[in-house]
Amino acid sequence: MRKAKSAKSQQQQQNGHVLPSKFAKLLDPEASWDKDQLGDVLHWIRQVVGLICGLLWGAVPLVGAIWILVFVALSSGIIYGYYTYVLKIDEEEFGGHGALLQEGLFASFSLFLLSWILVYSLAHF
Repeated sequence: MRKAKSAKSQQQQQNGHVLPSKFAKLLDPEASWDKDQLGDVLHWIRQVVGLICGLLWGAVPLVGAIWILVFVALSSGIIYGYYTYVLKIDEEEFGGHGALLQEGLFASFSLFLLSWILVYSLAHF
């Protein structure tokens, strides 16, 4: 057992430092990101935001197109704030603001509408 732990700690160390866990990398501004990794992270953050907003909008009950615009603004604001202020990513390396802000938007919007309509219909009819 002791050999397994030492082998694991040796695998985690490269060039004299311990590799961060996957979740620690999400908040580390010094971490290096490639385009696919960052796209995946932004996509899944947006999916979580879409699901939470859809459940909340449906439970409260909110209706109207203004709430769709609020969701898009909130979702885009969270994504922009995350990669700009938390990760300190240079947008130009990844194709500019448009490419990063669009990552996962359609799928998130679909999930948002689906959860909003289902929760609203089940809870209020």
